[in-house]
Amino acid sequence: MTTTNAPNSSSSDTLRRRRGAPTPPASTFVSTASSSDRHNHSDSADKSAGIVADDHDASFLRRANSSVSSLDVPRLDHDSAMPPISPSISRPLPAAAATTSPATVNRAPSKKSPTDESRLRKMLTRLVSGLIMLSLFILILLSGHVYVCALVALLQVLLFRELVTVRYHAFFDRIEQTIPLFRTTQWMWFFVAIFYAYSEFVVEVIIKSNTKLHYLLGYAQWAPMLSFSLYTGTFVLTIATMQTGHIKFQLNQLCWTVLVLCLTVGQLKYIMHNIYNGLIWFTLPILLVITNDVMAYFSGITMGRKFITRPFMPLSPNKTWEGFIGGGIFTIIIGWYLSRYLAQFTWMTCPTNQLVFFPQKLECEVENIFHEATTYFPHQVFELLPRAVVHLLPLDIVEICTHRDPSTDVTTTAAASIAPNLLHPRELASRLAPCVSGSPHQRHHHYQLALTIIPIQLHAISLSLFASLVAPFGGFLASAIKRAYNMKDFDSLIPGHGGVMDRFDCQMIMALCTWVHYNTFVKTTTVSVAKMLYMYRLLGEEERREFLERISGMVEGG
Repeated sequence: MTTTNAPNSSSSDTLRRRRGAPTPPASTFVSTASSSDRHNHSDSADKSAGIVADDHDASFLRRANSSVSSLDVPRLDHDSAMPPISPSISRPLPAAAATTSPATVNRAPSKKSPTDESRLRKMLTRLVSGLIMLSLFILILLSGHVYVCALVALLQVLLFRELVTVRYHAFFDRIEQTIPLFRTTQWMWFFVAIFYAYSEFVVEVIIKSNTKLHYLLGYAQWAPMLSFSLYTGTFVLTIATMQTGHIKFQLNQLCWTVLVLCLTVGQLKYIMHNIYNGLIWFTLPILLVITNDVMAYFSGITMGRKFITRPFMPLSPNKTWEGFIGGGIFTIIIGWYLSRYLAQFTWMTCPTNQLVFFPQKLECEVENIFHEATTYFPHQVFELLPRAVVHLLPLDIVEICTHRDPSTDVTTTAAASIAPNLLHPRELASRLAPCVSGSPHQRHHHYQLALTIIPIQLHAISLSLFASLVAPFGGFLASAIKRAYNMKDFDSLIPGHGGVMDRFDCQMIMALCTWVHYNTFVKTTTVSVAKMLYMYRLLGEEERREFLERISGMVEGG
């Protein structure tokens, strides 16, 4: 090896300094040639070199030290001998490295790395898959309510399959060898839950609300009994298949099955009601969650950890505060305009109770929340701001003043408090008018901002807040499950996205929130003429007579 004759190299360097010759380049120090070759090379350089000044020799040494510092070679002093070359660095340099500067050697390659290409390919795959799913979603929406319900039912089956498969794969050997009918009982529980949820929907919304289907009421009354029979049968079979020595494990599996049913069936129990209350109550929440997911992603990759470095959620380390906040802001803005756009179509706003397989034009008396109305922004908000700031806001804000009565030199409000009979309420109200610039008989009362909006936009803000603040925690739950079982995705059904659970983890709780919001703030009762006729038929003779008498009295009394 090249490190056996280090003393010869040291003596050559000492002789060279005495003659005043420059030190060889740094590439010579790291060569793999033998010591005799280096000695011959040094001698030839000594014979051909002239006398060089000391300052030139020192500057050359500094350049040599800086060149070899990145190669982990010992630095040289002006009057010291060259240290022995270590075997770990006695490797030939590439031609480019020996002839270029350190800046050129450390320069990053211009070609894209495989990681960047893989990330770009994955983003393109996700984009194409997302566009295909969005196109299919719009097509099914235009096909009719029945097909939308069928899509929801299919998604519930896929969601249940992916979630119960998590623990099935984790404990496959133990399940197959010791627990009989394990998968059978799981799917039986799912079928019981689906039958109970949808039978109630069919009876209440489709049959009772449709006079043409009232002949099925005799069969519909058996639905609760059939649901209970299926439940008891599944319950008995589950207990009968428990094995001694594995009861604790089977109870854990049963608890997991019940949790999955709560997620996939319990949260989606009323999604069919949302569909038949008007497709807007099904479409708008889904689009809000999608908007929040997309905008949170782009906000995270563009601004993530630039303003807030604190971790957002340990269950999902890639999530950032900037993505969470940015996604919420964009969701509220888009929800405001998207709800106004969807409110234009009766296909979205009209409820229905028809079970048709071919789409028909929907005609109904559109509810007031889908008509334009003038509402006033709470003036108390503007009182919290300085007047100068309020005047600078780019809004159509009107300053309302209380105008004084010149004859009494008191404000109308003061006059009303002193002599309330002197001013009629209408006269008092008429004195509150927009302020007139320069008028001495006025006093500021409040700021007024009139908004011409569609009330559904206010409901959209409420749903957007839930989609931004609460719904993402459904995704965090899914991340926790995958982290617990060392999974990347629940399935590979959707290219670039994973499984159905990976895309709909936030949609389930959003659907439940929409039903609660609708029945609390939009339509507290769902009474219809068909339901009233159904209830009338359930009355006895005396009750029917009393009912008709009271109805007649209400009609005559106006």
